[in-house]
Amino acid sequence: MYLVIDIGGTFAKYALMDAAGNINAKGKRPTSRTNLIEFEYVIDSIIDDHDLTTINGIAISCPGTIDVDTGMIYYGGSFPFLHEMNLVNRLEEKYGKDVFIENDGKCAALAELWLGSVKDARDSVVLVLGTGIGGGIIIDKKLHRGVHLSAGEVSYVMNQIDPLTKKAQFFGLECSAVEMVRRIAEIKKLEDQTDGERVFEYIKQNDEEANAIFNAYCITLATQILNLQYILDPEVFAIGGGISVQPILLERIHWAIEEVKKTNPIHIANPRIVACQYQNDANLYGALYHFFVSKEKLIMR
Repeated sequence: MYLVIDIGGTFAKYALMDAAGNINAKGKRPTSRTNLIEFEYVIDSIIDDHDLTTINGIAISCPGTIDVDTGMIYYGGSFPFLHEMNLVNRLEEKYGKDVFIENDGKCAALAELWLGSVKDARDSVVLVLGTGIGGGIIIDKKLHRGVHLSAGEVSYVMNQIDPLTKKAQFFGLECSAVEMVRRIAEIKKLEDQTDGERVFEYIKQNDEEANAIFNAYCITLATQILNLQYILDPEVFAIGGGISVQPILLERIHWAIEEVKKTNPIHIANPRIVACQYQNDANLYGALYHFFVSKEKLIMR
């Protein structure tokens, strides 16, 4: 068995998984974004509650830029105090188990590569729509990282820039699913501005105000998918994140692709777009797959 931990901004989810990816047990605990000591207490308490004699290793999904060869975390996303911390070394020294760590967005991509929607593709792109846009680029069935570990960080891609002010609009901000839901919830005067299900009810009911925002969101997303198709030419794009469970999202992305192509007939690309298979547990599956790949590389050295 393997202990897999997915460190999120609100909860640390964990699961006992076997080598085939079956989840035998799982749970979650609130994470602390206050300081390193409280953060470490949460992670340690999860590990301490398991019988380590039955566990072959620990796999971790974590925010931030991750050097998977050394285990060093940079920046840390919601946990800035993790910057330049080597969580792998700390846990291996404390618990005497093999530990491997990977970025959370890239874990979602690895889950789809291992057992999900892009497992049969050689080259693919996984886009996870959330507060920003996570995911990863798969080339020759391997996650592409780049020399500075920033390959696939499409949130930083600019949609456009004002040549006078030099101010840019960024893909990750313009296509934030959280912000799109909030804008529709605000205009429809919903009490809970994170209520995605209510927001999508308005969209599916053809509410004019909700669809104006949603359509603009999908046009921006479709534009960058077309850009990525020309740059990388993958076999398939897999769309994940909480809103990807809504079938209308893929329908509207396909509509948006055709609208952009219709207005700009120079386009010849025909991106294939599917939904990610794994949702809430994607990072757990991806972290475990990363463990196996990293362990194999270590053995072969």
